[in-house]
Formats: sequence, C-alpha cells, structure tokens
Amino acid sequence: MQQLAAELEQAQVGDVRVGEPLAKHTTWKIGGPADLFIVPETQEELATSLRILNRHGVPWTTLGRGSNTLVSDKGVRGAVIKLGGGFDFVVFDGETVRAGASYSFVKLSVVAGKEGLTGLEFAGGIPGSVGGAVYMNAGAHGSDVSCILKSADIVWEDGTLERCGKEEMGFAYRHSKLQERRGIVTEASFQLKSGDRKEIAAALATYKDRRRRTQPLQMACAGSVFRNPPNDHAARLIEAAGLKGAREGAAEVSLLHANFIVNHGGAKAEDVLTLIHRVQSTVEDRYGIRLVPEVLLMGER
Repeated sequence: MQQLAAELEQAQVGDVRVGEPLAKHTTWKIGGPADLFIVPETQEELATSLRILNRHGVPWTTLGRGSNTLVSDKGVRGAVIKLGGGFDFVVFDGETVRAGASYSFVKLSVVAGKEGLTGLEFAGGIPGSVGGAVYMNAGAHGSDVSCILKSADIVWEDGTLERCGKEEMGFAYRHSKLQERRGIVTEASFQLKSGDRKEIAAALATYKDRRRRTQPLQMACAGSVFRNPPNDHAARLIEAAGLKGAREGAAEVSLLHANFIVNHGGAKAEDVLTLIHRVQSTVEDRYGIRLVPEVLLMGER
C-alpha cells in the first residue's frame, strides 16, 4: 500500500494517508483503520484516484460525514475515499440550489430557509452529507430527496463524469441507482420554491425541538438504525418488544428513541452488530416482521 500511496501522491489526487483510523470519521466513533484513505478536492482528483485504484485492482468505498455507517473493528481493506473541502459549497440561483456532495444536509436546509426557499425543511433532522442523502434518497416528515432533486453530478467507477436528472436516479424508498452501479456523487442541484422565511424557520425549529426531545443526539450515534417497515415504525416495534435499554458492551438501544443505538464510550462494531441481530430476531419472533438495517456496514468482517 505504501507504493500505491506514493503513486497517488505523485498524481496529486489530494490528501493520501495509510492506516487512517476510521473511528475519527464516523459519528458512532467506531471503526478500525483504512488501508488507504484518500481525500480528493476536485472532480478530476477523484476521477484520477478511481482510475489508479481500478488499474491496480484495489477495492474502494466512500465515506461521507460518517453518519449512517458502521465500520468494522478490523477496518477496511483497500481504499476509503472521503470528499474534501472542495466539495463543501452551496450556490443559489433563483429557486435552484446547487450544493457540493460533502456539504452538510442539515446546514443546507437552514441556509435555504434563510434564502426564503421552501422544500428542504424535511432535511433539518437528517445527519450526513448532500452526497449521502442523494445516495440513500434520504427523507423524513413525508418528503425525501426524490421530491426536490433536479440533477446529480456523478463520477462513475471508470472515472467518467455524468450529470443525471431525477428521472435517471432510480429513486425508491431509501434507494437510488447508486446502490446498484458504483459511482460517487460530487454535487447536486435541488429545485425549491419561494416561501415565507418565518414559516420555514418555524417549521425547522419545530423539527429541531422534536429531535432534541426524542433523539439521543448528544451521544455518539448514527441516526436511525432500521428502515421503517410498511405501515409501521421500527421504533414502535423495538420498544413494544421490550428492547429499549438492551446493551452489548458499551452499545445500547437508546432509552430515548428505540431506533437508535448509542455508544457510551468504547463500543465496538461487533457490539453494535450483536444488538442489531438481537433486535431483528426478537422483533421477527414476536411480530413476524424482519427489520432491515438502514445503516451501511463497511469493512472486513
């Protein structure tokens, strides 16, 4: 990996690190080292990185702002790509907003509201990056990315760049075609509408207060662990199964919100996985419903 790291550095693809601890880059504060950790600052640096990795047959994965992700205690073999500050931007043009993939999705909802633009209020409670939100078709409060996306710029695995319109993204519940075809979102454009700044601010404040009261955001966590099954809520099923407060090591099913697992300090990925499997088996045994994890599992098992 040292030789490959040297080649990447010579190609000037951004910051390149060997053996970077990924616990530093996840909201769960969990994760072993990445063989290679690459932080490109431009689309061309990203495309060059992918071409070099593919030429050497080195597997790669991406990491956004580190929410919604559980990294193995053993780390990640191959390369982890995290978009750098060059992708952390926002530009307004009338009722359209263009944001870089590493820009905070929560922050985007706030700045759009201050511009008097409505449509992103649902994002006020969704941690993570714009790129991650597009990848997952993130949503809340009856809306999601597919409702407002205009286009997404994607660098595909072979290093080619494509701008995809909403209709080309294959959106479904917490799904996009990026979960089927390997590529990395670099920026996205959203079509919003003019609205009343006070009403938008009030809606965002309501959502923020609800999150503060009902979610353990002051603790190391990763957002919702399971997808909601049709016509039900994962949190309701988990709580009804008596699993609030269930623990494995320093990992615990939150007493505040049953669809969150919190790290009390020093929890391992295996602790979290054990809890995930316990929740799945208990809920399935009692209610016949198999909960599907929403968090992404990354790394060597």
